Amino acid sequence: MNILDEFRHPTRWYSKLIAAALALAFFTLLAAGIVAGYMVYRVVAPVGADSAIDLTNFPGHPEDIRYSLPTDGERTGWFFPGLTSAPTVVLCPGYQTSRGEALPLAAAIQDHGYNVLVFDIEGGGDGKSYSTLGFRETGELRAAMAAVSRRDDVDRSRFGLWGTDLGGYVALAVAEGDPRVKALVVESVYDHPQDMAAVLIGRQGVASLPLLGSFARKGFYWFHYSDRETPPLSANIDRLAGVAKLFLATTQDAALADSTQEIYRQTPEPKDMAVLAHGRDAGLGDEEKRDYENRLVSFFLTNMPLDAPAVAGPAAASSASAR
Repeated sequence: MNILDEFRHPTRWYSKLIAAALALAFFTLLAAGIVAGYMVYRVVAPVGADSAIDLTNFPGHPEDIRYSLPTDGERTGWFFPGLTSAPTVVLCPGYQTSRGEALPLAAAIQDHGYNVLVFDIEGGGDGKSYSTLGFRETGELRAAMAAVSRRDDVDRSRFGLWGTDLGGYVALAVAEGDPRVKALVVESVYDHPQDMAAVLIGRQGVASLPLLGSFARKGFYWFHYSDRETPPLSANIDRLAGVAKLFLATTQDAALADSTQEIYRQTPEPKDMAVLAHGRDAGLGDEEKRDYENRLVSFFLTNMPLDAPAVAGPAAASSASAR
């Protein structure tokens, strides 16, 4: 009896049972693959634009600042001018969070004399762009900082960075290779984009089902196979020795809280850590927002102070009032 012919046209009970089991396994794997693919799509889905915000009469007189990416065209950020020759604080929004949500924080930091740049880390402000959870977004931050550095009214040698989850990963990744970063605040940060993919897949509620979570995580890996050599942040964390760092963890997400505390543990001094009940993007109450903003402002004032002439000098004061 030809075994292949028997499975092609089963006549015996055991061959029929095996053929049915193989067919069931095949369609189970196919269905799991389709669902996992949709889960990955949900993770990297394009973010929407928020450019409907009109900043014409917004306090602080923000202005557009443009920069280009090699493969993704032109981007636009919002630059809030501070005192002449003051350092710049760059705000890096979180995963699928628009720059508009960081405007109150930008205004609070600008009020103390800093230049502030806010931009859409996933390119959402100028159109739709798929998230890579950090593989590509590091280039967005570098390009934005390069645009600020071309201005002649800022301290080009000093930057402060703030970011949450995706923004925190990007801020840390760029700080590890840019000595101009003097102060760094990260909230709910993770070590590698694959880690964030696992968190987001888990949030979809079906990752615990057999095969789905594993398939989806592997799907994200193969989707970004060209970035497979990207090292985790912890591989180069020693480069941050001497950079002032503030880590913020929240009790809302255990996985990101654990990763934040683990990266903090490996990070060289100087560093500080705080555990908050709610993160910046969690719909804070008015008092919580003020506490959060005051914590950040105090950190930057302490660790990246404004130059004395820019703060106390009459020329700087008149320049600031002119703005």
